[in-house]
Amino acid sequence: MLLLAFIGSCFLLAMIPGVSTAVILRQTLRSGRGPGLAATLGNETGILLWALAAAFGLSALVLASQVAYDAMRIVGAVLLVVMGAQSLWQSRRGAAAGEAPAEPPSAVARGWRRSYLLGFSTCLANPKAAVFAMSFLPQFVPQGADVPLTLTMLAVIWVLVDTVWYGLFIWALGRARTLVGRPAVRRGVERLSGVLLIGLGVRLAVEAR
Repeated sequence: MLLLAFIGSCFLLAMIPGVSTAVILRQTLRSGRGPGLAATLGNETGILLWALAAAFGLSALVLASQVAYDAMRIVGAVLLVVMGAQSLWQSRRGAAAGEAPAEPPSAVARGWRRSYLLGFSTCLANPKAAVFAMSFLPQFVPQGADVPLTLTMLAVIWVLVDTVWYGLFIWALGRARTLVGRPAVRRGVERLSGVLLIGLGVRLAVEAR
């Protein structure tokens, strides 16, 4: 019963828009399902690392240091603002130059790698993820269970649920890409995602612990 409650909670959390959703949305609408999935896998790698750190008490070391916490918060905020600014610039350049030519396979592969690293770095540089992992996962550890082992299993389940949800999200976006691919709509989406990412970055920068 506790496991079912945990899985349901993971799905509900995945549905709440946040930094991860904004990054995955941006990469999917800009470059397609492949880069969107790569950003998802990067994000889930970061979540898994934070969850495992929480399981073994390592994230407590980061949270105990105000300097480390603030440094990570600022790095994460800068990454989000830079991505947002790039989206705004891309929308302006697209309006002036029209549709970009198709990318060669080598560029597509680089795009997937870049999307993975974007998803990974924004998650890993977000100390709020560490705080959440430390407060969320222990609630679902049964009394008398092996705590590190149970937390590790919960971390893997969390990542799997997240991946399923974002996979469905990316599939739906891919289905709507004919509409989104229109130049005017695409520029609007670029602007919207740019403003959203900058707003999330500013919020992360000014938020207290």
